[in-house]
Amino acid sequence: MNAFRLLMAVPVLAFSIACQAAPLLKEPPARKARLQLVTNKFISPVALGVPGDGSGRLFICQKEGKVWLIQNGQVAAQPFLDVSSEMVKINPGYDERGLLGIAFHPRFKQNKKFYVYYSVPSNTAGSNHKSRISEFTVSASNPNVADPASKRVVMEIEQPESNHNGGDLVFGPDGYLYIALGDGGGGGDKHGAIGNGQNLNTLLGKILRIDVNGNPYNVPKDNPFVGESKARPEIWAFGLRNPWRISFDKPTKRLFAGDVGQNKYEEVDIITKGGNYGWRIREGLHSFNTPDDFPENVYGAALKHKPIDPIDEYSHDLGISVTGGYVYRGKALPDLKGSYVFGDYNGKSWVLVQNGSKWERADLELEGRPAEGLQILSWGEDEAGELYMLCSSSTSEGFKGSVYKLVGF
Repeated sequence: MNAFRLLMAVPVLAFSIACQAAPLLKEPPARKARLQLVTNKFISPVALGVPGDGSGRLFICQKEGKVWLIQNGQVAAQPFLDVSSEMVKINPGYDERGLLGIAFHPRFKQNKKFYVYYSVPSNTAGSNHKSRISEFTVSASNPNVADPASKRVVMEIEQPESNHNGGDLVFGPDGYLYIALGDGGGGGDKHGAIGNGQNLNTLLGKILRIDVNGNPYNVPKDNPFVGESKARPEIWAFGLRNPWRISFDKPTKRLFAGDVGQNKYEEVDIITKGGNYGWRIREGLHSFNTPDDFPENVYGAALKHKPIDPIDEYSHDLGISVTGGYVYRGKALPDLKGSYVFGDYNGKSWVLVQNGSKWERADLELEGRPAEGLQILSWGEDEAGELYMLCSSSTSEGFKGSVYKLVGF
């Protein structure tokens, strides 16, 4: 047994012994909310963005390539943006590619700029497609329609497989754009000698941080790997498998991420500057792929950064694919105040409540859930801090997509 596996085994054994001696901890009480239907007029809603301009508008990304605008509970008659003609052909049954993220410039009220992440064809050998991040500007004549001629490509990333695209875009409190990227797909991150997650010379398996006010973008000088050889300066954090939905908690400025696991464990992380979140060395808190000469000869510089533990993990006895959410800061649901709301593709939902240095998970019971085949695809937050659940359902009447608002009773 190599040194790393021995170190990993000792605390696990100690934990096991402690659990045998200690009394079972009481689970936190379940939280509750009610789901209020906003719309079910389009399938595959995978991201929700708001412009922060006081208009109260919601912008929903449909995976198939359209952004829809909702205002005063009504869906606009025509899409706000349609990039489907640029995209790869999406499998209507299941596909991890598509239009996956949207974010509005911090100065949107003045410059009318916003950004979307979507999947486009690639001509590069060994690449399944490219992830493209483009900037658009709202039409000068209609505030509810984007100007397609204003498109400016900010970044493109080659993707070796069709899955693990990440795809979320969020602007941080610092005004920079944070981009969630998966490890390039396939199973087990078998890309190169050490996998993409631990390879600092690739953007895959990372959270990136860029300044969009450049040509095509600038790298902030205080990014953690600026000036390091064999490291991409855009990287903010690494060691992620497929970060599916990231969000900032505005009061604390902490960046949360739900990172989808391989075969056994799902996790929620707080992302910090230069942080290593362990993949593919480990899945959650558990050893996954640890080479015999770890860490000196194989992982090199990456392992100067000790893997950071998730704030929560759960096994596949409970879920199958985590869907990251938001810390609740609205007013409609006081029992959720300060709790991190998230879910799983299998339809289960929870909150994480901070108790000192630990986070405790409690069930989130949602009244008004779809009766059949609920799949939680994403979560959203409006300008008032109220939360939305974006989902799909495989029903006896066919495949349906819905957007719900979480409200009180």
